[in-house]
Amino acid sequence: MIRGCGVARPKLWEVDDELWAVIAPLLPKVERRTRHPGRKRHPDRLAFQGILFVLHAGIAWEHLPQELGFGSGMTCWRRLAEWTEAGVWPRLDEVLLAKLRSANALDFSRAAVDGSHIRAFKGGAKTGRSPVDRGRTGSKHHLITDATDIPLAATLTGGNRDDVTRLIPLLEAVPPVPGKRGRPRRRPDAVLADRGYDHDKCRRLIRHLGVKPLIARRGTEHGSRLGTQRWVVELAFAHLHWFRRLRIRDDIHEAFLTLGCVLICWRRLKPFR
Repeated sequence: MIRGCGVARPKLWEVDDELWAVIAPLLPKVERRTRHPGRKRHPDRLAFQGILFVLHAGIAWEHLPQELGFGSGMTCWRRLAEWTEAGVWPRLDEVLLAKLRSANALDFSRAAVDGSHIRAFKGGAKTGRSPVDRGRTGSKHHLITDATDIPLAATLTGGNRDDVTRLIPLLEAVPPVPGKRGRPRRRPDAVLADRGYDHDKCRRLIRHLGVKPLIARRGTEHGSRLGTQRWVVELAFAHLHWFRRLRIRDDIHEAFLTLGCVLICWRRLKPFR
């Protein structure tokens, strides 16, 4: 255990050879200058482990322990920004979803959606006054999972955005997932949502996408039993928010959000590797 970081499992941020074999081909190639080469570039694998350490521990970049050998916090931050700009994380997410589908671990028979608020102490883009946190500035994670608890897509908005306005964008954010013969799968057969998504226009738009809406109605008694199937998205949020850095809103938060989904997918792949 690293003192002061509050993390009890020191191997969570270590990248095994299998995971690195998936990640490495997706990283942009950086040619070293032959004239005036300067300092040698810090190894990508170590920098990635530094990024994972910050994601797990929830620490500030400048507090990344140097004795770990992952490089400085600024080096890891720059590498994360570089890879984010290159679109590495969405591509990595799509690769892992395809592997899950190939292993029959993805269930598109239904999907579940929900939103979850987080604080945004420093403000910034995609923040707003949260109606569930006494008007404090916050953001909101919006998540869609398959019939189990595997994240299919996640988005970020201001804390003042209604869940119902994000349901269609969430469905459209699910990438085409290959892994089996025929066309890649993108739409679930049905989508489950709570009363916060109750709107007839929303139902029409969902049907237009070829998806069956299963949304609880306001003013009706409990007992629709949708909760017995919709709980998987709450479980996915529990896994996602276990990454301490996702409890903090910063300018590179969306990269961490996608990376958190990637790590959940990788763990679900473990029995099939």
